[in-house]
Amino acid sequence: MAEGVVGSLIGKLGAALAKEAATYGASLLCQEVSALKRLFAQIRDVKDELESMEAFLHGAERFKDIDETTGNYVKKIRGLAFEIEDAVDKFTYKLEDKHGGFTAKMRKRIKHVKAWRRLALRLQDIKQRLEHADRRKVRYDLSVIGSSGHSKSPEQSFQFAREEDLVGIEINKELLMQWLAGDSEQGCKIATVWGMGGVGKTTLVSHVFKTVKLDFDVSGFVTVTNSYQFDDLLKKISTEFEIPIDADNIAVGSLGQSIHNHLKGKRYILVLDDVWQPNVWFNLRNVFPAESTGRFIFTTRMQEVALLATKKSTIELAPLDAHCSWQLFCKEAFWNTDNKTCPKELRCIALMFVDKCAGLPIAIACIGRLLSCKHPIYSEWEHVYKDLEIQLTNNAILDVDIVLKVSLEDLQRNLKNCFLHCTMFPESYAFNRKRLIRHWIAAGYIQELGSKTVEEVAEGYLNELVNRSLLQVVERNLSGRVRRCRMHDIIRLLALRKSKEEFFCQVYKGSEACSIENTRRLSIQNVSIQHLSGSSAPCLRSLHVFSSNRRIDSLEAFLKSFKFLSTLDLQGISIKRLPKIVFDLFNLRFLGLRKTYIEYLPKELSRLQNLEVLDAYDSKLLILPVEVSTLRKLKYLYVVRVPEGSYDRVLAFDGLQVPMGICNLIDLLALQLIEASTEVLRHIGCLTKLRTFAIGKVRTEHCADLCDAIMRMTRLVHITIISADEKEVLQLETLRLPSTIAKIDLGGKLSEESMSRLISTSSNLVNLTELNLCFSKLNEDSFACLLNLHNLVELYLSKAYDRRELIFHATSFPKLKLLSVWDAPNLRKIAIQQGALQSLVKLWLIDCPELRDVPDGIEHLRTLEHLIIKGSSDELRRKLEIKGKSNKRNEDIMKISHVKWVEIV
Repeated sequence: MAEGVVGSLIGKLGAALAKEAATYGASLLCQEVSALKRLFAQIRDVKDELESMEAFLHGAERFKDIDETTGNYVKKIRGLAFEIEDAVDKFTYKLEDKHGGFTAKMRKRIKHVKAWRRLALRLQDIKQRLEHADRRKVRYDLSVIGSSGHSKSPEQSFQFAREEDLVGIEINKELLMQWLAGDSEQGCKIATVWGMGGVGKTTLVSHVFKTVKLDFDVSGFVTVTNSYQFDDLLKKISTEFEIPIDADNIAVGSLGQSIHNHLKGKRYILVLDDVWQPNVWFNLRNVFPAESTGRFIFTTRMQEVALLATKKSTIELAPLDAHCSWQLFCKEAFWNTDNKTCPKELRCIALMFVDKCAGLPIAIACIGRLLSCKHPIYSEWEHVYKDLEIQLTNNAILDVDIVLKVSLEDLQRNLKNCFLHCTMFPESYAFNRKRLIRHWIAAGYIQELGSKTVEEVAEGYLNELVNRSLLQVVERNLSGRVRRCRMHDIIRLLALRKSKEEFFCQVYKGSEACSIENTRRLSIQNVSIQHLSGSSAPCLRSLHVFSSNRRIDSLEAFLKSFKFLSTLDLQGISIKRLPKIVFDLFNLRFLGLRKTYIEYLPKELSRLQNLEVLDAYDSKLLILPVEVSTLRKLKYLYVVRVPEGSYDRVLAFDGLQVPMGICNLIDLLALQLIEASTEVLRHIGCLTKLRTFAIGKVRTEHCADLCDAIMRMTRLVHITIISADEKEVLQLETLRLPSTIAKIDLGGKLSEESMSRLISTSSNLVNLTELNLCFSKLNEDSFACLLNLHNLVELYLSKAYDRRELIFHATSFPKLKLLSVWDAPNLRKIAIQQGALQSLVKLWLIDCPELRDVPDGIEHLRTLEHLIIKGSSDELRRKLEIKGKSNKRNEDIMKISHVKWVEIV
């Protein structure tokens, strides 16, 4: 992705130029100023040259695989961009090398003058080569290549599959047929079929179209593609509709009118295959007469296009189940045998191929087709499986790689980088949204956009990749936000191949020879790092180690050649200390120590002046060094200690002591979890950009200063306050939270006025969706205050409610989807009035030993799907047992008979 490389580099050059004035001001030598001026001039020239190329590169990416000259040009620009990045990083390294006394610094400055001159000459040479490449582009007229044409749809080759070879489309075919046959009302109506590339959208719709087109007066099937031109689309439609006009020699307006006139008074059907933008319809709709009966079917991999249809006329195609996948595989792999069945001796390896495809029809069909051309011998099939990545991208029989190519063509450069970054996670790995976003930000893919923060922009990118079906959602939270997602195994194989080709990233699993010399990003998975300890990778910028519970004794030797490393993620590694060489990584922006055994960070931490993310969540850190307060670029600081066996909803986390200087880190967006102290609390309010703030060991005497500080944090989204112990009272009467707040965690006894005062401002808490209360000692009155939180989606009461009865009044919590009541020793009765909790999906009642009946009114909760009752009274457990062999159920069981999943322990 040369365009993505160049785009990121332009941002880096801009950051370097932003230091120009400050650099001159800090210079003490005339020679140094002169050399620096020349160097900055070269940086500026190179930046201008790259900016002029960026737009062309976006188009050239589409054609580099089908035109050798364009491919060579793109490859050349990518290589030069890497050279520029290396030069700029060397410049930054020397510019920020300020260690030592006055004499040592002066020696370095004199030495640096020569370095500045060498770098200027190198940049000048690179610029000349850029200009030469640009002249070659003009000479060979690459602009013509870049302005026309497009890739074919990945499913077009399956459009003409025989009826008897189709698998798994019967139900959806019937749905579409019913929609088309069941409504003869006039006007234009749309059905959409959407899903990831290769899932069978075109195959399904083309067979429905062939079946029903004779029922209409006029019919047409048109492929749109992501680079469509409106006039070309009208010409295709007129041709499909067999309109007797010269489409090539008619104005667009007249062409549209001709289509309109032709369709008047007729029943017609039009399939638009592979639609990428809603504007395709908005631009076309006035062409079709409203008084006629028009039916449209769109296939798309874009969710926003799918939303053009009503919910009833939208079909989301999921991957095939195991049975259908096996059927399709056998039909393709054994098409030339009499019974199309798999021999016993091949069944094991055949199932491995099917599992790898994870239900993606185009992958199953392509791999089956490939294997049908191989000898039916286990060893030969096993060889194909081991080299599947190469086979998918290089074998002339297959076109499965188009699944990815077409999807990537239309992505903006930062989104392409974000997508390819996901290939560094292991196969079938479900990556967490927050972790992924932190990686993207630290890698420089994300910039603020208007009033949106980098986090909001990054989450928008993630949703875009999901909506384009490039990433699959594994789990959403109850508010609908993506919590975890993954990349389909076949899509990952194709993307990984592209990443290797373009030196974006490389994955090492120990089973293959690996040259990492030109690699920019490296992911080491489930293998000791010792295997690569002798390797040199001077270009490496990012290192991720996915080797749970493996020791890294040779980390220091391994890191010696990685002086430009910007990301080092060691999550889950059995390492107790970081080697000193880590603190020489001047370019480091992300340091991931989550779930490691790191016990302390040395004072050399202060050298990491570019660090933006320090993630030591659930490590063994006890205290942060004073030097952390010198890291002025830090945006995310996670230092939460999680005691073994702790239940995360009880908020049994420990905070870390932090130095007073932490308040100087004014760019912090997240700070979790610090230990309260009077000195820190009086100044922590300076961190006005915080979106996530967590503080523990709060005592009553801290509360006034804490409330004042929090009220200055006007961008907060998530706040966590944990008292020093269960008896300590949190006096939060004066606390006023900003309207941005979405999640509140309060661990500690609340004063009687705290809850009522806090929630009395609930009109301001319009975005609050999750509330977690622990040890709160709520009574009926304080709980009643919560009923005003109409937008709440999740409510956790953990050791928080003290009374015998818990009453939910009519209309209370209209959007609540999860209610958890845990450790309520006095609770005997729960009453749910009709009209309350009308959206509840999950109800968890755990360790309520006095609870004797199922909640009164639970039978009215028609949306309830999941009920857990654990640790209740013996009386309630007996009531919920089935009586005798007659299977006669008692009243309590009948009340919950509508709940899909019930667990009673």
